[in-house]
Amino acid sequence: MKAFLISDNVDSFVGLKIAGIKGTVVHEREEVLEVLEDLLKDKEISTIIVTEKIADLIPGELSKIKLSKFLPLVVEIPDRHGSKKGEDHLLNYVKEAIGLKL
Repeated sequence: MKAFLISDNVDSFVGLKIAGIKGTVVHEREEVLEVLEDLLKDKEISTIIVTEKIADLIPGELSKIKLSKFLPLVVEIPDRHGSKKGEDHLLNYVKEAIGLKL
Protein backbone atom coordinates (compact mmCIF):
# COMPACT_ATOMS: atom_id res chain seq x y z
CA MET A 1 0.00 0.00 0.00
CA LYS A 2 1.21 3.46 -0.89
CA ALA A 3 0.64 7.03 0.24
CA PHE A 4 0.35 10.04 -2.05
CA LEU A 5 0.53 13.77 -1.32
CA ILE A 6 -1.56 16.46 -2.96
CA SER A 7 0.05 19.75 -1.97
CA ASP A 8 -0.30 23.41 -2.79
CA ASN A 9 3.33 24.19 -1.98
CA VAL A 10 6.73 22.82 -2.93
CA ASP A 11 8.04 22.72 0.65
CA SER A 12 5.54 20.09 1.79
CA PHE A 13 6.08 18.17 -1.43
CA VAL A 14 9.86 18.06 -1.02
CA GLY A 15 9.65 17.19 2.68
CA LEU A 16 7.42 14.19 2.10
CA LYS A 17 9.34 13.18 -1.01
CA ILE A 18 12.46 12.88 1.20
CA ALA A 19 10.39 10.56 3.41
CA GLY A 20 9.60 8.39 0.37
CA ILE A 21 6.06 9.62 -0.32
CA LYS A 22 5.22 10.50 -3.90
CA GLY A 23 3.06 13.49 -4.63
CA THR A 24 2.16 16.44 -6.78
CA VAL A 25 1.84 20.20 -6.44
CA VAL A 26 -1.38 21.75 -7.75
CA HIS A 27 -3.12 25.06 -7.21
CA GLU A 28 -6.49 24.99 -8.95
CA ARG A 29 -9.65 23.12 -7.91
CA GLU A 30 -9.94 21.38 -11.30
CA GLU A 31 -6.35 20.12 -11.08
CA VAL A 32 -6.98 18.76 -7.59
CA LEU A 33 -10.13 16.96 -8.72
CA GLU A 34 -8.28 15.36 -11.67
CA VAL A 35 -5.49 14.08 -9.42
CA LEU A 36 -7.99 12.85 -6.84
CA GLU A 37 -9.99 10.99 -9.47
CA ASP A 38 -6.85 9.21 -10.70
CA LEU A 39 -5.84 8.29 -7.14
CA LEU A 40 -9.24 6.81 -6.34
CA LYS A 41 -8.87 4.48 -9.34
CA ASP A 42 -5.46 3.27 -8.16
CA LYS A 43 -5.97 0.32 -5.80
CA GLU A 44 -2.38 0.60 -4.53
CA ILE A 45 -3.06 3.97 -2.85
CA SER A 46 -4.05 3.49 0.79
CA THR A 47 -3.48 7.02 2.08
CA ILE A 48 -4.06 10.38 0.45
CA ILE A 49 -2.34 13.25 2.24
CA VAL A 50 -3.60 16.75 1.47
CA THR A 51 -2.49 20.12 2.75
CA GLU A 52 -5.11 22.25 4.49
CA LYS A 53 -5.32 24.66 1.56
CA ILE A 54 -6.03 21.80 -0.83
CA ALA A 55 -8.67 20.47 1.58
CA ASP A 56 -10.30 23.91 1.57
CA LEU A 57 -10.62 23.73 -2.22
CA ILE A 58 -12.57 20.44 -2.19
CA PRO A 59 -14.24 20.00 1.22
CA GLY A 60 -17.33 18.21 -0.11
CA GLU A 61 -15.39 15.68 -2.13
CA LEU A 62 -13.07 14.86 0.76
CA SER A 63 -16.02 14.41 3.11
CA LYS A 64 -17.62 11.95 0.70
CA ILE A 65 -14.42 9.91 0.52
CA LYS A 66 -13.97 9.94 4.29
CA LEU A 67 -17.55 8.85 4.94
CA SER A 68 -18.09 6.35 2.14
CA LYS A 69 -14.91 4.32 1.88
CA PHE A 70 -12.64 2.31 4.09
CA LEU A 71 -9.67 3.09 1.87
CA PRO A 72 -8.06 5.36 0.98
CA LEU A 73 -7.56 7.14 4.26
CA VAL A 74 -7.56 10.93 3.79
CA VAL A 75 -5.25 12.91 6.06
CA GLU A 76 -5.03 16.71 6.20
CA ILE A 77 -1.71 18.25 7.17
CA PRO A 78 -0.70 21.86 7.78
CA ASP A 79 1.73 23.52 5.42
CA ARG A 80 5.00 25.18 6.36
CA HIS A 81 3.18 28.12 7.93
CA GLY A 82 1.42 25.95 10.49
CA SER A 83 -2.17 24.92 11.03
CA LYS A 84 -5.04 27.33 10.43
CA LYS A 85 -7.34 25.28 12.64
CA GLY A 86 -5.96 26.22 16.04
CA GLU A 87 -4.39 24.36 18.92
CA ASP A 88 -7.51 22.51 20.08
CA HIS A 89 -8.46 21.18 16.66
CA LEU A 90 -8.01 17.49 17.54
CA LEU A 91 -9.84 17.84 20.85
CA ASN A 92 -12.74 19.59 19.12
CA TYR A 93 -12.76 16.92 16.41
CA VAL A 94 -13.06 14.15 19.00
CA LYS A 95 -15.80 16.03 20.87
CA GLU A 96 -17.73 16.48 17.64
CA ALA A 97 -17.22 12.87 16.54
CA ILE A 98 -18.27 11.10 19.73
CA GLY A 99 -20.31 13.78 21.45
CA LEU A 100 -18.38 13.70 24.73
CA LYS A 101 -16.89 16.52 26.68
CA LEU A 102 -13.29 15.75 27.55
